[in-house]
Amino acid sequence: MNKELTGHLIAFGTVFIWGITFVSTKILLESFSPAEILFIRFSLGFAALFIIYPKFAPVYNLKNESLFIFAGLFGICLYLLLENTALSYTLASNVGLLVSISPFISAVLAYLFLKEEKLKPLFFVGIVLALFGVAMIIFNGTMVLELNPAGDILALLAAASWAVYSLFVKKISYLNIHPIQSTRKIFFYGLIFTLPYLLWSGFKADLEAFTITKNILNLMFLGIGASALCFVTWSQAVKLLGTVKTSIYIYFIPVMTVISSIIILNEKLTFYSFTGIILIILGLIISGRK
Repeated sequence: MNKELTGHLIAFGTVFIWGITFVSTKILLESFSPAEILFIRFSLGFAALFIIYPKFAPVYNLKNESLFIFAGLFGICLYLLLENTALSYTLASNVGLLVSISPFISAVLAYLFLKEEKLKPLFFVGIVLALFGVAMIIFNGTMVLELNPAGDILALLAAASWAVYSLFVKKISYLNIHPIQSTRKIFFYGLIFTLPYLLWSGFKADLEAFTITKNILNLMFLGIGASALCFVTWSQAVKLLGTVKTSIYIYFIPVMTVISSIIILNEKLTFYSFTGIILIILGLIISGRK
């Protein structure tokens, strides 16, 4: 199996799991706050990665170590906090659509800072198709776009944060250290940046929430599957495919969210969702063509 095909399979598997996280998080929000879920999730992820590969990552000079620091800040702390906070101020459809702009930002940043990342006309054709697909899934035939400056700006900042994170992950891949070591170090810095916000907002979860089976299973899924496993595989996909091609797979996340919602939450597949899925797949194929 060639490296590019391996990268595509890894990226697809990663977003397949990430698409389910929205359903899992929705269940957990009944017992925990967004900040609590974030901190517990990545603490579990950090512990799982340490058990799997207990060897410590090397400490680099300030220039190289700053790559991990900023990756933790933008990819763990800022991205999830901005996205979750945006949902408190504006419609979920607004947030979903605006966060999906991340591949555009990733492409521009990669073009500016990673000279090997080239942009072709077909890339933009495919990415526009995929964006239309995302819009159809999110709005689901109800075209209500209410502008709320605070929430919408936060959603755009979340998209930018993920794009910046992908850029740092690509630079980290040049260091050629074990992916589990690099991911664990990113988690470490992300938790450090998240802790002050959690202390400020307060840890209010009832201890009984940790005894509920569905909460335990969903926290384990988010911590070990969606965090420990998927952040390692995402880093590998970026290393194999590059920032631009890998970022396009973000458009597949709404597809997986729709499918998992149908299976787990018994939601119905509408004409708009189905059409959106087809547009996203076509967009991915067109954008990935050489």
